[in-house]
Amino acid sequence: MAELQFQQIDVFSSEPTKGNPVAVVIGADTLTTEQMSAFANWTNLSETTFLLRPTTLEADYRVRIFTPQTELPFAGHPTLGSCHAWLAAGGQPRRHMIIQECGLGLVPVRSHNGYLAFSAPPLQRSGSVEPDLLHRVAAGLKIAPSSIRAAAWTDNGPGWLSIMLGSRKEVLALEPDYAALSDLSIGVIGPWDAIQDGKQVQFEVRAFAMGCGVNEDPVTGSLNAGLAQWLIGHGLAPEHYIASQGTRLGRAGRVHVDLENGKIWIGGITTTLVTGMLRL
Repeated sequence: MAELQFQQIDVFSSEPTKGNPVAVVIGADTLTTEQMSAFANWTNLSETTFLLRPTTLEADYRVRIFTPQTELPFAGHPTLGSCHAWLAAGGQPRRHMIIQECGLGLVPVRSHNGYLAFSAPPLQRSGSVEPDLLHRVAAGLKIAPSSIRAAAWTDNGPGWLSIMLGSRKEVLALEPDYAALSDLSIGVIGPWDAIQDGKQVQFEVRAFAMGCGVNEDPVTGSLNAGLAQWLIGHGLAPEHYIASQGTRLGRAGRVHVDLENGKIWIGGITTTLVTGMLRL
């Protein structure tokens, strides 16, 4: 029986328990894929990660990321939470920036303005969404197709298809038919109104990740990365903004988005809430 260090990290919120938790198992090289998958199913969090020795000298550590149902090549809040746990366990980056190895490749992570941020990986799929599929999405979200202001594939691993609505109010009002969209992962974004909603945040986001086994994810780094690449690239968002996510779930997620020197960085506050030992 293996005895391993375990941490549970709250990601994307300055308020404990108001972000998105990720379970992180440290030094998990002896675990099998089956053990990792079974433990991720047991935690029943949107993601559970396992820190391993890297397979390349360019990386500081390697991570495997599991949902309750499947393994992902990349995910955002697990990247930040895993990096936080690696640093808390004594990890020392070899360079000025931390390099994470995952199924998608190498992902740079930096400490910036008091929080961690990762460099958005290239999209695996982008471009317009097929009209028939977009009508199916609208029906599953119980909205009129005409209320969708823009749509695009923003897939960087989990399969995201994203749409933009006209307002924060419209985003928060959604009551999806999860069964009708069970094979999809859908991101929805809408702008905040500076007068009605406030000026501290620019967009409201929701993530419906049925295709990954999670009806609604509280705060989602991979989705926000894909959204930023799409929206900034098409002039639909400024180069620096903050997105709110998790409101309908009682969370207070805040995702910081910054375009710098051609790279988009996705960041947020990370906090250790649970430490202990895992026996498998």
